[in-house]
Amino acid sequence: MGAAIGMEGVYVADTALSLVDGQKGALIYRGHGAKDLALSHSFEEVAHLLLLGQLPEGNKAEIWRSALASKRALTAEEHRLLDALPPNMDMMESLRTGVSALSWDGAMWPPTPEAVATVLARIPTLVAYRWHRLQGTPFIQPRADLSHTANYLYLLTGKEPNPAHVRALDAYLVLTAEHGLNASTFAARVVTSTQSDGLSALTAAIGALKGPLHGGAPAEVEEMLEQIGSSSRAADWLQQRLQNGERLMGFGHRVYRTRDPRAEALREVAQQLASEEPWFELALEVEAEALRLLQQWKPERKLYTNVEFYAAVVLRAVGLPRELYTPTFTVARMAGWCAHILEQAANNRIIRPQSRYVGPLPEKSS
Repeated sequence: MGAAIGMEGVYVADTALSLVDGQKGALIYRGHGAKDLALSHSFEEVAHLLLLGQLPEGNKAEIWRSALASKRALTAEEHRLLDALPPNMDMMESLRTGVSALSWDGAMWPPTPEAVATVLARIPTLVAYRWHRLQGTPFIQPRADLSHTANYLYLLTGKEPNPAHVRALDAYLVLTAEHGLNASTFAARVVTSTQSDGLSALTAAIGALKGPLHGGAPAEVEEMLEQIGSSSRAADWLQQRLQNGERLMGFGHRVYRTRDPRAEALREVAQQLASEEPWFELALEVEAEALRLLQQWKPERKLYTNVEFYAAVVLRAVGLPRELYTPTFTVARMAGWCAHILEQAANNRIIRPQSRYVGPLPEKSS
């Protein structure tokens, strides 16, 4: 039998966390449509759903929010570690190193919801602290009275966040919190399966997300839209790209064979920011032209708008610099990684696939 290159189509785990249905264009978190969650629930509530199995009801939602908010501050030792990182270490490299050195609550094995929630709560603080160090700007301490997303924006800007920006970024965090057994999540589960600690698993996940084939697409979409510049240039620019055999960033997905449901939800969210971000109209026109040309050039392939296209619009509209796009993806996906670590540990067997040897064999002795 031939090897399944990239393990495509190979099932290695049963999960109750999410269903990614590429044929129907559906994404479900524990029985709830991700689009519905993004439009009607906060990131904290969705993190509770992923980690603990249900949406918090009544005062449980506020108790959970307060519990996360109380864990946001970094320790003095963590500050010193981040201060000691070389200035040429970029944000994702810094996150990889910073997460590996976070204080870890509870037993090393098995990981607990309380322990992983501590890491989830501190990630925005870690991102913001390192960003301010690289920019030479003063760091602001986290605020317990703000939501997870509002606090993240506050930490980065030092200003009371715009409610519309909080809502848009919150939807983005919800929609990218979990997405099945992608490369970074698989890395986290592999490390967890060895009964290593959760911080090692999360460090491995960040290392995988750092790769440009996994976590960097929204920045490339923004660069594409900036190069196009105006709707009058869209058709010629996109056609030239296709003639050169190059990809159109923000279109097509490894799993989805129809429109990415996350893109649909973010499109609705981005539309609410259109008055503040004139770039949204350009995005709409580029999307329409790109879909038309893809149908013309590659009719045999099912290429639709993916989440990264409108993620770029939302992240730009809320004022995040491009260097923070993948770290912000990390802030979101931390919820899914932590949930998978808990699920793997609860029914663990070491993940040990096999490879097929295709090298030479020793010559037979005479």
